[in-house]
Amino acid sequence: MLLVLLSVPPVWARSPLVAEVRIFSGRYHENLARLDTIREQLEQAIKADPDVDDLVALAQVCFIWGDIRAVTDSQKLDAYERGRQAAKRAVEVDPRNAAAHFWYATNTGRWGQTKGVVRSLFLLPIVQEEIQIILDLDPQFTAVYALAGNVFYEVPGFLGGDLNKAEQMFRKGLEQDQKFTGMRLGLAKTLIKKGRIAEARRELHVVLDEKEPRNLADWLMKDAKRARELLEFIP
Repeated sequence: MLLVLLSVPPVWARSPLVAEVRIFSGRYHENLARLDTIREQLEQAIKADPDVDDLVALAQVCFIWGDIRAVTDSQKLDAYERGRQAAKRAVEVDPRNAAAHFWYATNTGRWGQTKGVVRSLFLLPIVQEEIQIILDLDPQFTAVYALAGNVFYEVPGFLGGDLNKAEQMFRKGLEQDQKFTGMRLGLAKTLIKKGRIAEARRELHVVLDEKEPRNLADWLMKDAKRARELLEFIP
């Protein structure tokens, strides 16, 4: 369901590891192996003290690790499941933590995407419910609009997929953050699917021309590459 890595607004952090994740999540391209170490250290930290911030940070790192470091589907599924469980624990401790709900939904969605839509349909209501919870808790949590947009884009119509709603979600997110390149990429994909090729092409060029992307690592490792692929694909 999720094709883009997502930028999440920073929050105050007590733990040095959490503080590092806040910065490193936007610069992981500089030292990919550091993802391994941070994940291991966070897993050790939550064994000693299952702090909510540590759990949320672990969920985020597991998602990045699954996308960037994992080689096989088995490794990806394991990473997303570990991230999902960490975020779920955080939600249980702090039900009003929007970031915890976000990473629970995001890891769940990516696990389902990796497993295959047909084999993971039972997870869709969870993702949809979590999106609504996040919107209710904090409508300024920009990344949720990328998540919602991708769900509306990916899911078949008879299960709630809707390209018009996908476009609305992506545009709402871009109203909050014009430099969120993953959001703009999602909008471009939606426009392609709707047959609005000229508009999609403009959005893809904006992604490639962005000088200050909200998440530099995502832009370098994912968004710019995907934008180039789509520009080559569309007529």
